[in-house]
Amino acid sequence: MNNLPLLATAVAVSSLYVVSELYKAWVDRRLISKIPTIGESGILSSYRGSRKFLFNSREMIQEGYAKYRGHAFKIAGISKWTVFISGNQMIDDLRKAPDDHISFTEAAAESIQTIYTMGPEIHFDQYHVDVVKSSLTRSLVERFPDVQDEIAAAFQDFVPATENWTPVLALPTIMKITSRASNRLFVGLPLCRDPDYRDLNIEFTVDVIKASRTINLYPNFLKSLAGRYFTNIEPQIERAMNHLRPIIQDRLDKDAEYGNDWSERPAFTQILFDLAAYPAFVPALREEVESVINEDGFSKVSLHKMVKLDSFIKESQRVGGNGAVNMMRKVLKDFTFSDGTVVPKGNTIAITSFSMHHDEDNYNDASVFDGFRFSKMREQQAEGFSKHQMVALNHDYIVFGHGKHACPGRFFAVNELKGLLSYVLLNYDVSFENHGPRPADTWFGLSVAPDPEVSVMFRKRRS
Repeated sequence: MNNLPLLATAVAVSSLYVVSELYKAWVDRRLISKIPTIGESGILSSYRGSRKFLFNSREMIQEGYAKYRGHAFKIAGISKWTVFISGNQMIDDLRKAPDDHISFTEAAAESIQTIYTMGPEIHFDQYHVDVVKSSLTRSLVERFPDVQDEIAAAFQDFVPATENWTPVLALPTIMKITSRASNRLFVGLPLCRDPDYRDLNIEFTVDVIKASRTINLYPNFLKSLAGRYFTNIEPQIERAMNHLRPIIQDRLDKDAEYGNDWSERPAFTQILFDLAAYPAFVPALREEVESVINEDGFSKVSLHKMVKLDSFIKESQRVGGNGAVNMMRKVLKDFTFSDGTVVPKGNTIAITSFSMHHDEDNYNDASVFDGFRFSKMREQQAEGFSKHQMVALNHDYIVFGHGKHACPGRFFAVNELKGLLSYVLLNYDVSFENHGPRPADTWFGLSVAPDPEVSVMFRKRRS
C-alpha cells in the first residue's frame, strides 16, 4: 500500500509526458500543414506517397517547383517530411542559418545513414573535413603532376588507344580510373595501383549507396535493425587497414624522425557521355587545351586557364546534375524563413537545384546542352575571379552547395575532372555506337547516375 503514492506519481508523470508529446505532434502537424503538399498528405496515405516518390522524385519536385517557385512545398517521406525551397531569399535564409537550428551534418548522416554504413566514429569526429579544407587543398599545386601521371597510366591500362572503334563499358571503367587518380594523391604509389585496394574503394562506395538506400526504406524504429543487417563495414575496414597500416606507420616514423615538414567517378562518366554525344565542341576544346599546354605546360595553374574546358564540365553538371536537390539540412529547432514559413523540428529542408538548373528564367534554352554556355558568360565579365567558373558558388548554380558548408573538396574534384577530360581530348576520339544520342541517366529517389550498362566507343585520336 505504501507504494501507491509513488505509482500514482509515476502514472501522472507518464501521462503528462504522453500528453505533451501528443500536443507537440499536433502543433507540428498544424505548422507543417500550412506548407503546400505535392503527393499524398494523410497520416497513412503519405506512406504510400513516399513509395511513389522513390521512382518519380524528379517529376514530383518539378511539379512543386512549377507551382510554388520561390516558395516552399513539401513531399512525404517514410518517417518525415522534406520541405523543398527555391528563390534567392530562401536560399540565403538557409545558407545563413545557424548550425544549432539546421544541420548539414545530421542531414548527411540521415541521407547516407553514416552510423551504419561508415561507422559512428566518422559521424561524431569529422576530422576529414579539416583535412580536405587545409592539407589536401594546399597540396594540389605540388602534387597535381602526380595525379596527371596517374590519369595517363590508368587510361593506358584500361582504355587502350586502338586504331579502330572499341567499346568500353563507361561507368565501371571510369570508376577504376578515378579511383587510381584520386588515390595517387591520397596514398601514393604503389598502393593506388593495387587491384585489391582499388576494388575495395569502389566496392565500399557502392555498398554505402546501396545500404543507405535500403535502410532509408524503413521507418525510424527499424533503421538500427536494418543497419545491422544490410551493412558489411567491419570486414571492409579491416581489409583497408591491411593495406594502410604499413603506410600509416611509415608516416608516423618519418614524422618522429624529421618532424611534420617532410615531403614526399559518376560525374566524369556524365561528362564523357556529353563529349561523345556533342562532338561539335571537341575541336575548340582541343585547341584550347593544346594552346595552354604549349604556352604553360601541364599543371594545376594551366588548368585554370582552360576556360572552355571548365565551361563544358560545368554545363554537363548543370544538365545532368548530381541529383534532384542540394543543400539538404536537418531541422534541429523549429525554423522560420523570412516569408514566415515555419518548418518544425525533425523534418528536412532541401533546395530544388535540378529544377533551378533547368529554369528558363535562370538559363536561356535551359533544356539545351551548350558546352560553352559559361565561357561565353565569362567573356562578358571583367577580369578577375569569375562567378561563372565551376568552383564558384552562387544562387543559380548549386552543384557544390552554398555558404559555409559548401563542398570543401570541390577544388580537387574540378581539377581532377579537367585532368581526365583533357587527357581524353588529347589522346582519343569518342562516340556512341552508330554515333547515337546520349543515353538517359537513371534515377532513384533523389539520386541520379549514368546508366552503368552503357558503353562508349574509343579509338586513337585521328584528327
